[in-house]
Amino acid sequence: MEINLLYFEGCPSWQNALKNLQTVLRNEGLAMSINLIEVKSDQKATEMKFLGSPSFQINGEDFWPETRQSYSTNCRVYKTQEGLKGWPSTEMLREKLLKILKNKE
Repeated sequence: MEINLLYFEGCPSWQNALKNLQTVLRNEGLAMSINLIEVKSDQKATEMKFLGSPSFQINGEDFWPETRQSYSTNCRVYKTQEGLKGWPSTEMLREKLLKILKNKE
């Protein structure tokens, strides 16, 4: 199984998100690949239903889905235990990933 991490180059948060995801995979002993997918235009954002940078997907489904009318290359904000941040915490990623994997069984 693969995880897509979608981002755009101007996003200051995607590298922190990648580090947190790598930490979770390592700590949980999950041998999953991470595909870095750069979203380079608003047109591509619309095609991919990109919810902002960074976003995480498995099988094209976002970890934290939202319904939107339009999509663009923008930053995404996550509600963490420490307040709003530009990337989810390791605990948020761990909980979400384990829940997704359990539902896939």
